[in-house]
Amino acid sequence: MRTPPTDPSSARTLGSPSRRKVIAAAAAALPAAGLAAYAAPSATAAPAPSGSAAAASSAAVAGKRVRGGGDLGPNVLVFDPATPGIQAKLDEIFKQQEAAQFGTGRYALLFKPGTYNGLNAQLGFYTSIMGLGLTPDDTLFNGDVTVDAGWFGGNATQNFWRSAENLALNPVNGTNRFAVSQAAPFRRMHVKGNLNLAPDGYGWASGGYIADSKIDGTVGPYSQQQWYTRDSSIGGWLNAVWNMVFSGVEGAPGQSFPEPPYTTLQTTPRSREKPFLYLDGADYKVFLPALRTDARGTSWGSGTPKGESLPLTSFYVVKAGATATTINAALAQGLNLLFTPGIYHVDKPIEIGRAGTVVLGIGYPTIVPDGGTTALKVADVDGVRLAGLLVDAGPQNSATLLEVGPTGASRDHSANPTTVQDVFIRIGGAGAGKATTSMVINSRHTIVDHTWVWRADHGDGVGWETNRADYGVVVNGADVLATGLFVEHFNKYDVQWNGERGRTIFYQNEKAYDAPNQAAIQNGAIRGFAAYKVADSVAEHEAWGLGSYCYYKDDPSIIQDHGFAAPNKSGVKFHGLLVVSLGGKGQYAHVINNTGDPTSGTSTVPSKVVQYP
Repeated sequence: MRTPPTDPSSARTLGSPSRRKVIAAAAAALPAAGLAAYAAPSATAAPAPSGSAAAASSAAVAGKRVRGGGDLGPNVLVFDPATPGIQAKLDEIFKQQEAAQFGTGRYALLFKPGTYNGLNAQLGFYTSIMGLGLTPDDTLFNGDVTVDAGWFGGNATQNFWRSAENLALNPVNGTNRFAVSQAAPFRRMHVKGNLNLAPDGYGWASGGYIADSKIDGTVGPYSQQQWYTRDSSIGGWLNAVWNMVFSGVEGAPGQSFPEPPYTTLQTTPRSREKPFLYLDGADYKVFLPALRTDARGTSWGSGTPKGESLPLTSFYVVKAGATATTINAALAQGLNLLFTPGIYHVDKPIEIGRAGTVVLGIGYPTIVPDGGTTALKVADVDGVRLAGLLVDAGPQNSATLLEVGPTGASRDHSANPTTVQDVFIRIGGAGAGKATTSMVINSRHTIVDHTWVWRADHGDGVGWETNRADYGVVVNGADVLATGLFVEHFNKYDVQWNGERGRTIFYQNEKAYDAPNQAAIQNGAIRGFAAYKVADSVAEHEAWGLGSYCYYKDDPSIIQDHGFAAPNKSGVKFHGLLVVSLGGKGQYAHVINNTGDPTSGTSTVPSKVVQYP
């Protein structure tokens, strides 16, 4: 166990040798009656369809139209400043969700524009808090949105699957704490003070992601091992541990990798912020932010953001009991999808074939493919937006879980790319799951903005073959951009990039903890599959700020030849790479190809390469 630093402002903490212990907690859902007072009203233009979602499915099969709009279901709670008992309701949900890492509860907490005094919204698992204004400053908390790690002894490395969006915070003591790790975005937020990314006591943390946010004061990562911040404005940044990456961030520290390990790009090549739900008077709408090129700073800081709005009536509101048949019928009618918090089993792929389709989830809706099917497939069309979903592999192996574009997709989408944002994939943990390849990107110009693709290293259904998953992310399409790529623990390549002119800004990886021996990961003559492999055929590729860690707990003698592998060509460029052996459980021989010093010993010190080649 690592001792917390005496002086957290100068922390160079090296992380836990075994960052994540096995923990699985389940919790029953709050009674629906207890939520009724906070339920979201129906869209005024289209009342909720009568009967259950299953009945709607039968109607769709019979040729009847699926209706758009309607209420947002029992697990979406809507508050306004006059709502009584807000703090008590927030505390009730947090008590249920605090330690429910693999539980079934899912909640979205929506706050109408206005000012809220004295609140502390603590966020547990599968909980999203969101303002309903067009800009964050429309919804002000004179209070906090807090994530801490008391449930796990001050260790924040398992604070996954929760989010904060579209709020302004005036923290009670001047600093808001948001101690998270993977799959916990902080988007479109305005902190009128400081932001602390470490748990109380400065224990271990392994985050994280900020986008389209303004922090007036200083961001203190303290013990955070890595972090990516995009298209934001900050008053300052305190320190770095292993890998801190910034693109398009006003106030970011200057480029200084390897010491301190800051990788800083002045702009983000292309970005389009995540769609979000808001209120226009009494009507719910979904705002679609505009595409930006060479972006810097927030999308909303100069007033009304650029983009377009869609009425809720243009969305099929997906609620408990919805089937793939009904969902696909809604898509075929030209409706978009708004997934409300819940767990959805599908026996066939959700097929997204219309250009410009929006598929938005709130409150971590979870899609589970049954019978080895693929969960979602996107056609080779312009401008699809996938956002806010968790895909959980089923017990029967799926060849793929998410496909963006069919095999061989080649259309030019540069003017209107597909975006994949806060779409998370999990194999195992909540139960046995298998998938040969988790995410496949075939369509050109796709932007993957913040994903955590995770073969579980703890929880239920975990073992080298029990939750077998060979590949995390495979990119076949050309001109794909990844901003905030987290991929961990796959049996073979975590990322395999075959498409031309790909770019990645920030990458975080852990090799599979549970490899039984050297032979199990042998890749021909190469010891171990790279964490990030660029195909030998690729002529152009560029990546910034990448880290890979190993912790071969079952056989510490395992050698990983390198964390990164790529053709040695002038058009293939890497900036700011590192590999780390956690506590000496396995070692890297090199950082990239045959370049970079080996890791050694048990001191958990990174080996770094500033530029390659």
